[in-house]
Amino acid sequence: MDSENWFRLIGGVLLFSALAISIYFRSGAERASGEQLDRSGEGKALLITLRVGGLLLWLTLIAYLINPAWMGWASYASPVWLRWLGVLTAGTGWVLTFWMFQSLGNNITDTVVTRREHHLVTTGPYRWIRHPLYTFGSLFYLGLGLIAASWLILLMACLAFFLLSLRTPKEEAQLLARFGDEYAVYMESTGRYLPKLSMLLRRSAGSPA
Repeated sequence: MDSENWFRLIGGVLLFSALAISIYFRSGAERASGEQLDRSGEGKALLITLRVGGLLLWLTLIAYLINPAWMGWASYASPVWLRWLGVLTAGTGWVLTFWMFQSLGNNITDTVVTRREHHLVTTGPYRWIRHPLYTFGSLFYLGLGLIAASWLILLMACLAFFLLSLRTPKEEAQLLARFGDEYAVYMESTGRYLPKLSMLLRRSAGSPA
């Protein structure tokens, strides 16, 4: 099997196993809560844009997996080592996303609205960042873009992160309304998408030699 087929196989395994994990955790949360969430608070325009953008990203990835020639117009010359770096990047994003789902448990939702039984999670990756799914998911899709050597997939992954960042203020407003001072204090000690350098330095300085 040539290298292109290896990259397609690895990319397909990563993509569809990530989908299976997402469905498993999200459906488990839906069953556990038995709650139908009201998504109107998110804003129809942004919600539709996110759904359509996500669908287009997936269709682009699937087109590459089925026949790379279909996406040849959006490809770029890439050295093999860079594509293997994409495998490492996507694999890291996959592992971190699984960790995030495990940490979040039944609190996971696909909207800014929280569940009735939602509790504030501050363990796992949430110890350092407030929105690890956006960070780890973006890392995952950027890795897939490197695997596919597709500037279009890389661009769409960046646009997806940008759109998600637009809804983050609404999401945090919902959490502040729900948890009040507890969430405000949590915000002070964590970064939005990346750990706060000051917190990392303090924790490093406070750790035993």
